[in-house]
Amino acid sequence: QVQLVESGGGLVQPGGSLRLSCAASGSIFTRNVMSWYRQAPGKERELVATISTSGNTNYADFVRGRFTISRSNAKNTVYLQMNSLKPEDTAVYYCNAFRQFVGDSYWGQGTQVTVSS
Repeated sequence: QVQLVESGGGLVQPGGSLRLSCAASGSIFTRNVMSWYRQAPGKERELVATISTSGNTNYADFVRGRFTISRSNAKNTVYLQMNSLKPEDTAVYYCNAFRQFVGDSYWGQGTQVTVSS
């Protein structure tokens, strides 16, 4: 079992920044592929960014150049730095851990990000 706890969401004005954190426990963190997803009201959950066990990153087109995913293996934590936020970034953001050697996936409880003036 993997436990994931997100934090760092909140209300921010357009153009502002937030940093989300996701603390993981219950597994060997360095073996997990970590991702951030988001889900806006009335929409399906969508992939935002992924970071591999070796630190390679991938981003959805709609956040590339604005968001940065990173991980601290020493702290068992993955981060999402969000800059130049737009109202359309408003959503619940979820952390996901994929245990590639086991083939299972776990979700955090989500953290709300609201971009509004």
